[in-house]
Amino acid sequence: MRYAVLGTGIVGRTVAARLASLGHEVVIGTRDPEVTLARTEYAEWQSANPQVGLASFPDAARHGDVLVNATGGQVSVAALTEADAAHLDGKVLIDIANPLDFSHGFPPTLDPVDDDSLGELLQRTFPGLRVVKTLNTMNCQVMVEPARVPGEHNVFLSGEDADAKKSVRELLHSFGWPEESILDLGGIESARGTEMLLPVWLRLMGTLGHADFNFHIQGATAGD
Repeated sequence: MRYAVLGTGIVGRTVAARLASLGHEVVIGTRDPEVTLARTEYAEWQSANPQVGLASFPDAARHGDVLVNATGGQVSVAALTEADAAHLDGKVLIDIANPLDFSHGFPPTLDPVDDDSLGELLQRTFPGLRVVKTLNTMNCQVMVEPARVPGEHNVFLSGEDADAKKSVRELLHSFGWPEESILDLGGIESARGTEMLLPVWLRLMGTLGHADFNFHIQGATAGD
């Protein structure tokens, strides 16, 4: 499968490397490849991961059969707009970003929040995409290696397209997520809830002093 991971930060690089390790053809999308390669941390990562390509947003989107949004949530719409709608229609977009607003310092707030979400905003803005929100409630290392967290814990799915969610579920399996850990929350509007877990997640990280943790939903079985 050909993947285009949009975003060159630690989240995008971590997911891209994992996809490549599974044998997928992977390109990372960025606004300006030359500027990105001039960043020391990216150049060092690229040297260690030569199998992952680097391209402009439009070229990356053209390449990918499946897109992964790992851009900062406040610039996701702009990045996908730059990618060009002609390269987006009909494709699955795995949205792992959160709309964190750092304009007032730390901890960040969410924008949009409450009666909207980044997942919904992307689906409205790019109706030709099949948006699936997932993996946004945990650290990027846990996203691709769930065994870092001992015991049972969960990953959520939100989206309108059943076939798109099925394909994303299969990808999650390849990352190491067992079927029973994957909770389908329904339509893309349920991304409001998972995005609003981020303020709690940030507080937990501060309390625990590390990011190797995740949420586990424990409840009675049906009929109890």
